[in-house]
Amino acid sequence: MAKDVIIACDFSSEEDTSAFLGRLGDRKPFIKIGMELFYSAGPDMVRRIAGRGYKIFLDLKLHDIPNTVKKAMANIAGLGVSMCNVHASGGIKMMSAAREGLIEGAERAGAPSPLLIAVTQLTSTDDDMLRNELLIGASMNETILKYADNASSAGLDGVVCSPLESKMLHEHFTAKNVPFITVTPGIRFRENDVNDQKRVTTPGEAGMLGSDYIVVGRPITTAADPCEAYDRCVRDFTGRL
Repeated sequence: MAKDVIIACDFSSEEDTSAFLGRLGDRKPFIKIGMELFYSAGPDMVRRIAGRGYKIFLDLKLHDIPNTVKKAMANIAGLGVSMCNVHASGGIKMMSAAREGLIEGAERAGAPSPLLIAVTQLTSTDDDMLRNELLIGASMNETILKYADNASSAGLDGVVCSPLESKMLHEHFTAKNVPFITVTPGIRFRENDVNDQKRVTTPGEAGMLGSDYIVVGRPITTAADPCEAYDRCVRDFTGRL
C-alpha cells in the first residue's frame, strides 16, 4: 500500500475549508474532516468536497450501541468518503455492526465501501491518564495491541494509533499474515509545538516506524506557505517529490 499524508482540515466552516484548499493550487490531497467541521456544515458539505475529487477521511469516532452505529455507518457510506472510524473501546460487536452498516450502505449507494478503522487510544492520552482516569491497568502498548486485535477480529481494515505504536502493530499482524493499516496523528515538524498531543513524532520518523497514513493538521494548515509544508510532509514521510 502506498503511504499518504492526510491533511486535518479542522476548520469551523465550509468557507474556511474551501479557502484553505484553494491555497493548495491544483493539489488534491487526502483530507480529514472531523467533528468541528462536520457538526458545523453537515453531510452535504462532505458530498460537495468529495465531488470535487478529494479523498476524505471522515473522522467522527462513532461509539454507541451496535444497532445505532450500524445505521449511522450505512448513511456515512453514501457520502463518498474513503475512510471512516469508530472507537475500538466500543467492542467487537459494535465494530462488526459498523462494518455491516458500511457494506449495506455502500451497496445501496452503488459505491465502494470506505476503509473502516478503529481508534485505539487518543494521542492526547498518556500512561498516567490510562491508569488514573480510565482505570486501565494494562500498559499503553498492551491496551493498544488488544484493541487492534479486537478490530481485526471485527473485520476492520486497521487502527488509528500514534506512530510510536505503528511498528509494534505491523510486526504483530505481519507475523499473523493479516493485512492491517495504521493511521497515525500526532505528527509535528521538529520545530513545532506539540500543543495538546502527548505521543508525537516527525513525518520522517513516522515513515520509518511503518505508518501507512499520517494525519497532519496545524503544521500545514497554519503554515505561512501550506503548499511548501504539505510537500515537505509528503517528501519526509514517503520519499516522493
